[in-house]
Amino acid sequence: MKYISNTFWTKLYSRLLSEKMKERTEKAIIIIAIFGFFTHLSLIILAKLELFNAPYSNNLLENPIASIYTPFSFILIYEVYLLVYFLPKSITIYIGKQYEIILLVLIRRLFKDLAQLDLDVSWFSNKEDLQFTYDIAATLIIFALIFIFYNLNGKRTSIQKSKSVELEQTQKFIQTKKRFAVILIPILFGLAVYSFGDYFYDVLVSANHDVGSIKDINKIFFDEFFTILILSDVLLLLISYTHTSSFRSVIRNSGFVISTMLIKISFSTEGVMNNILIVSAITFGVLILWIHNFYERINLPQET
Repeated sequence: MKYISNTFWTKLYSRLLSEKMKERTEKAIIIIAIFGFFTHLSLIILAKLELFNAPYSNNLLENPIASIYTPFSFILIYEVYLLVYFLPKSITIYIGKQYEIILLVLIRRLFKDLAQLDLDVSWFSNKEDLQFTYDIAATLIIFALIFIFYNLNGKRTSIQKSKSVELEQTQKFIQTKKRFAVILIPILFGLAVYSFGDYFYDVLVSANHDVGSIKDINKIFFDEFFTILILSDVLLLLISYTHTSSFRSVIRNSGFVISTMLIKISFSTEGVMNNILIVSAITFGVLILWIHNFYERINLPQET
């Protein structure tokens, strides 16, 4: 990356991740989300009227409530863009956006499962109803944890200002993060196109319509997405070693990588264990930042 001129990176960054591009992306996503909602709702209505036959038993086409799943999917894509957008600006906001994404994934799953609730049997005897309860509880806990995380980050900023401490990242490190962000945009876009394209090919085109062989729609893209995040976070962690000798910053950033890894692991689990891993991952990140804030209140020798 260092052999390419700074002007090249600056131009790419301004085109892909500028404030103006963020506003354009937001407007485009809103329009696409509304269009997706009405398209999904239309397919459900057509399926109810038996004018459209799903290739296989599809829970997303059984209840109008499930149509909310589609616009939330596009909102998630925008959150992914915001995550990359904030990467060069603030590591903590970047991590917070990861937590927001996993929370939106959970909420999207709630809308899907809400359309499948079975109220004709005992709530505690139905596996799907119980999972819905676990997801509701996890959503509330995660939402509260994200609030605490951002609140701690706000207090950290105040501490830095009051002590006139320089930003933890040097300008050189900020430039490196900008280049990472520029590289991540096409990678994530390509991954999204491939993941969703492969899924719809299996559902609509492939001759193999074995439902068990088709990937859970809740895990499409985001399973691989968090793998890329882990690799990116590890690379940034290693690069940060060359820009700071601060023990607290190294431990904080390492803790954030572990938090992201736990979120990634959650995609390989189901049921209440999935909720436990997600809540544990975000709780760990919150505690890391909380302890890090205490370190910023004291002056340690040879800290930079």
